[in-house]
Amino acid sequence: MSGSLGILLLVAALVAMLARRLRLPYTVGLVIAGVALALSRAPLGLTLTRELIFNTLLPPLLFEAAFFIEWDALKRDWKPVLTLATLGVLVSGAVVAAGMHFLARWPLAPAVVFGALIAATDPVSVIATFKDAGVRGRVRLLVESESLLNDGVAAVVFGVALLCATGTSLSAGGAMLLLAREAGGGALVGGLVGAGVLFLAGKTDDHLVEITFTTIAAFGSFLLAQQLHCSGVLSTLVCGLILGNVGSLGSLTDRGRESVGSFWEWAAFVANSLVFLLIGARLASISLRPFLGVAAIAIVVTLISRAIAVYPLCAPFKIPLPERHVLFWGGLRGALGLALALGLPESLPRHTEVLAVTFLVVVFSIVIQGITFVPFLKKLGLLDANK
Repeated sequence: MSGSLGILLLVAALVAMLARRLRLPYTVGLVIAGVALALSRAPLGLTLTRELIFNTLLPPLLFEAAFFIEWDALKRDWKPVLTLATLGVLVSGAVVAAGMHFLARWPLAPAVVFGALIAATDPVSVIATFKDAGVRGRVRLLVESESLLNDGVAAVVFGVALLCATGTSLSAGGAMLLLAREAGGGALVGGLVGAGVLFLAGKTDDHLVEITFTTIAAFGSFLLAQQLHCSGVLSTLVCGLILGNVGSLGSLTDRGRESVGSFWEWAAFVANSLVFLLIGARLASISLRPFLGVAAIAIVVTLISRAIAVYPLCAPFKIPLPERHVLFWGGLRGALGLALALGLPESLPRHTEVLAVTFLVVVFSIVIQGITFVPFLKKLGLLDANK
């Protein structure tokens, strides 16, 4: 496996260099490279699974993104961010479920489950695209913060939807209690882990020890919350926000904070690279042709659901129309949706179709929306034309 991992990282580095020269999104290049590797039958040593995404790749990506979000900036826009991440997810999921049920003729159970897993924009895809584009300022904060929060909310909603779809009887009160337990428990675990790491980090001035503590925090907060049947996504998000903001007040040394930041940028690059390379490799191994028609319906319905969630919900907060356009088109789908789809029980009606359609929606999002995102920003005047 170590040799295969070395090859994957070499490919990722070469793709990053080539994408920068060609001014193409790095994520798109990785997916294409992953398809090419799979078609060449090169031994990758890794397979994209729910366990790999959740236990290995997602925690560092979530932690790194949350670590660099400035709390003061987030407080200024917490109302639209929270609205989009909660009500927006529910609206989007309901629209997708209705569309797949009535237009694609899916039974209600798989339609609802698919709506829940595809409703949230994915921070892995969104943050990678924004970094490639060099976007800064309020619009980046809005999109990244929303993608992080709605990621956690969607994962919790998906868990409830899956229970109902697989025959577990839940009352409305029981469903709300389960949602509150997963979300509140995840946030509490993340807060406690973050506070504990800050306490320990304050006892040392060794930057290597501080990096080690943050690594334990990223993976520990996620895995501990999962073991307690809470949201690992929200746990790592809260932990990252605490260490990134409270840690800057003195718990982390100046050298330690700089080293921690550099380490997590590298860790996120590696995790990002593996996610998109393996998406491409898995894509090449799945027979997708029979599902192209229903996937086209799913793509259209997903885009419509995003528009319905973004434009009306942003109106009360007076978010300018160009920024709403970015929130709409920048609402990429990615690793989280795939992880949830890969973990679906085979007893779910249309299990294979749901998995294939999820892959096709994600690939459309990464490739088509990813390629057009920078030109779209330039047309809106939100990005330097020379970028």
